[in-house]
Amino acid sequence: MRTDTHEKARMRQFAEGIVPFADDLVVMVLAYVTAYALRFNFVVPAERIQEGMRAFPVVVTLQVGALLLFGCYRLVWRFISACDVPRFIYAICSSTALLVTLRVLLSEERAWRPPLGIAMINGGFVLSGLLLVRVLWRLGREGENRSPRQRAASRRVLLVGAGETGNTVARELRQHRDEGLDVIGFLDDDPAKQRSFIQGVPVRGLLSDLARLIVELRVEEVIVTMVQAPRDVVRQVVRTCEAAGRPVRIAPGYFEILDGSLSVSRLREVDIADLLGREEVDLGADTELARFITGRCVLITGAGGSIGSELARQVARLGPQELVLVERSEHALYEIDRTLRDAGKGSLLRSLVADIGDTGRMRAILERHRPHIVLHAAAHKQVPMMESNVVEAVRNNVIATRRLGEIAAQCGVGVFVLLSTDKAVNPSSVMGATKRLAESALQDLNQPDGTRFVAVRFGNVLGSTGSVVPLFREQIRRGGPVTVTHPDMQRYFMTIPEAVRLVLHAAAMATGGEIFILDMGEPVRIVELAEEMIRLSGLKPYEDIPIVFTGIRPGEKLFEELSTDAERALKTRHPRIFIGKIPAAPRAAVVAWLSALDDLCTRGAPDEAVRANLMRLI
Repeated sequence: MRTDTHEKARMRQFAEGIVPFADDLVVMVLAYVTAYALRFNFVVPAERIQEGMRAFPVVVTLQVGALLLFGCYRLVWRFISACDVPRFIYAICSSTALLVTLRVLLSEERAWRPPLGIAMINGGFVLSGLLLVRVLWRLGREGENRSPRQRAASRRVLLVGAGETGNTVARELRQHRDEGLDVIGFLDDDPAKQRSFIQGVPVRGLLSDLARLIVELRVEEVIVTMVQAPRDVVRQVVRTCEAAGRPVRIAPGYFEILDGSLSVSRLREVDIADLLGREEVDLGADTELARFITGRCVLITGAGGSIGSELARQVARLGPQELVLVERSEHALYEIDRTLRDAGKGSLLRSLVADIGDTGRMRAILERHRPHIVLHAAAHKQVPMMESNVVEAVRNNVIATRRLGEIAAQCGVGVFVLLSTDKAVNPSSVMGATKRLAESALQDLNQPDGTRFVAVRFGNVLGSTGSVVPLFREQIRRGGPVTVTHPDMQRYFMTIPEAVRLVLHAAAMATGGEIFILDMGEPVRIVELAEEMIRLSGLKPYEDIPIVFTGIRPGEKLFEELSTDAERALKTRHPRIFIGKIPAAPRAAVVAWLSALDDLCTRGAPDEAVRANLMRLI
């Protein structure tokens, strides 16, 4: 059986190789005969016929050789596109130019030379014929008729967005008919696109026509085909499709396709980030980030976490000389290591299991790898959990961060970036207080001619480890109830990829001592987030899935802040990155604070004593 399969595969490869060549020979013969016929008004003298027969092998040999030289026979026919046309133009033009040159330079006795007019007319016909055959083959392949059973089984799809992404999705769906999707139209609010056709599919109206067209066209699925789809558009589409009982999918967002092209397989269900996140913006070309990272050693702590792993993915794309991943969870480190190796980044990876609180281990790592950039994402972040683990929060978030900063300065690190939080503003929790002290501890280390220490504050990221989104998903999967602490609880949200990209841009512009603040947009009520997630699951909030209010937990605030009036956040050259003018604490005070906290933690003081000291310092 295996032998038969291999034999069929070889026969198929042979056929795929010989068929284009045979088709091209037919085109060349017809072009050559037509050139002679036109040249002599369809009455070709006998001596000219003999001349043409002697010259034909030379003409074909040069043309086939040029096609081979320019790689035209390495192209897979079903994937040929407009960008491949120049290969054929170069091949035929160069072979024609060579024939003309031979005709001019060689003597009249060389009977195998075609006349100048014949050579040029033939070249034009051959080029047109080769391209026409491929276009007709492509059209036939994409527009081949399916059986009535296949057509009946296909889902009727309406695409929202008739731009570049919509064109790509329509083409992909035509090429992958096994997906069982039949595109019947586009919707777009651009007046210039109305009544036009894309990939042979009509633009049938505006977004406001969606509800009517779902009924009139018997639409079975809607796909939002805009890479940077506005949130209000996504909300409108989702609401309309929910009312009509139709599923919705969406093309990946800008930050999701940085490292890959769009394909049918990457279309996904609408996620809560599409509805409650804010508009993603391209902060410009990656040239600034490339200059900052390319060719340098970058070390990331907490590399197995949701933020740390995304940092690793985005940094790896920018071509560092070496990427050192530090993580104390072996499993989490294994996952990001495997992901990057699968993406072909294994040669630059150094994945190290280590705890940032182990000073000797961290010193050995930094002395060996000598990173230029340290992205410090490792931290204890769970607000309620840290309220009952104060000593560990101080030891990890403050003491270990300070010691790591000291080692970085001694090892000549260029930039040290602390990933901080909006909870460090007027902190009411242990976690927020430790992050604020960590900011001060690093500001104290900043020196004009030494390591540039900076912090970047941002709010919650959708889908991060321990955030409400995974919790709500699990509660909805179990059938509820969904638990919300307070009906007025609000938080800022952004997607993980955008948060990380903003962090990298902030790091690239750092001069030292800044506390950068990311513009998180408008705050979102947590109860609204819960309601949206229930609806996205095809259920009704309060009816199918109850929402229960459990009360504010220790350390939590109803509203988080990103800056204070005293800090007077200043604009930077990027629209969503600001600098908080936060004065650094006196060095003597910082040293005294850290010494007191370190002494309490070392002596095993109770959480209550450490908490009291911590909040007094803040």
